[in-house]
Amino acid sequence: MTTLPQPGPARVTEAAQYRQQVRQDARQELVDLAQLIPGLRLDIRYATTHNLTGQRIYPEAAAFLRRPVAEDLLRVQQTLARQGYALKIYDAYRPYAATVRLYEALPDQTYAAPPTRGSKHNRGCSVDLGLIDLKTGRDVALPTEFDAMTPAAHSDYQQLPAAAIQHRAILHRAMQQHGFRNYPAEWWHFDHQGWEQYPLLDLPFSALR
Repeated sequence: MTTLPQPGPARVTEAAQYRQQVRQDARQELVDLAQLIPGLRLDIRYATTHNLTGQRIYPEAAAFLRRPVAEDLLRVQQTLARQGYALKIYDAYRPYAATVRLYEALPDQTYAAPPTRGSKHNRGCSVDLGLIDLKTGRDVALPTEFDAMTPAAHSDYQQLPAAAIQHRAILHRAMQQHGFRNYPAEWWHFDHQGWEQYPLLDLPFSALR
């Protein structure tokens, strides 16, 4: 009997295939950000019900990125630390199956990647993040909450308190300095240059350890 391919774009679905790719090219490794980056804070909303779906999408709170992407994010953290800030991560690598669920909940390509092409998150090359104040350990003022689908979330929106505009600019400068590009509809979303070099993945976090 012939096994029909699953719908959607080509993607890595077997841990053995992923490990083989890493053996051939160390850049393919998905690195645990909490272990690599000192002072990083995780606020993985899709591991909770506090997200746009109201459901848990991930079974655990974890954040992974491809090795070169993670190493550049470490440089971002070091740059921000000199200014008194640290990164808070809302989402990083996202299994393809989670992209399907998110698009079912929000079928709007402005804010959610369609399953027909997959997401740069599925490649381990995108990250959603904010800032915390190193002195207080608290979130700083930023334009909106994570995943707020409003005009105020757009990166060029100016009708905001001065502190929110200032912190957004600090975050964006540091990210751009180290190879990340912002998605204009979401102040918190950044794609790393060279994302095209990495395949889509549909592996759970547990398969990456």
